Amino acid sequence: QVRLVESGGGLVQPGGSLRLSCAAAGNIFNMYTMGWYRQPPEKERELVAFITTDGRTNYAESVKGRFTLSRGSARNTVHLQMNSLKPEDTAVYYCKVDDLKGTYWGQGTQVTVSS
Repeated sequence: QVRLVESGGGLVQPGGSLRLSCAAAGNIFNMYTMGWYRQPPEKERELVAFITTDGRTNYAESVKGRFTLSRGSARNTVHLQMNSLKPEDTAVYYCKVDDLKGTYWGQGTQVTVSS
């Protein structure tokens, strides 16, 4: 069983920053990618960013230049540094892991950007 533990969401003013973290634990086999998706209110879930096992990153166009995804020092952890946040970044953010056996999702953390 794979467990994803997310942290770091909250309320921030426009232009502010937040850092999300995700730690994956359990029986992970040959991880392919680890990253973040988000689901804005009344919209579909969408890609934010992911990182591959060889360190390549992929970002949604809407967050390029503002968000940075990096690996943590602990095994199977990632951090999403979100700067210059906009109201349209408001969403529930979900951590996602793909490995040889399947896809795993975290429970989500709320990010609200509002003045």
